[in-house]
Amino acid sequence: MFLALVSAAAYSQGVIGKWITDGGSSQVEIYQSGDKLKGKIVWLRSGDGKLDDKNPDEKLRNRKLMGIDILTGLTKKGDRYEGGRIYNPKNGKTYKCSMWMDGDKLKVRGYIGVFYETQTWIRK
Repeated sequence: MFLALVSAAAYSQGVIGKWITDGGSSQVEIYQSGDKLKGKIVWLRSGDGKLDDKNPDEKLRNRKLMGIDILTGLTKKGDRYEGGRIYNPKNGKTYKCSMWMDGDKLKVRGYIGVFYETQTWIRK
């Protein structure tokens, strides 16, 4: 069991850390949580008071975006991280997600069925 956790940690070191999102409007910190990866907002160009006002759950619309997990459930599969979800606070929608390293950049893909959008994130 210990060896499996060490191996999982070693594989994920490449993506763990802070990333500037496409367009530079936010910064996401990717971190290990059990055997999965998560990513939370740690900086916003618009300031730390921005609310999650597009969330489909009306009870969550008054929470601050700062600190919320927008990436959840990602696991290592080969050279990719798959099986996760990404929340887009700009439209309040959650998409299936995968990501992979491309040199020193991180490719983050959100998708529904065969339709997808891929962003390039840069390490902070």
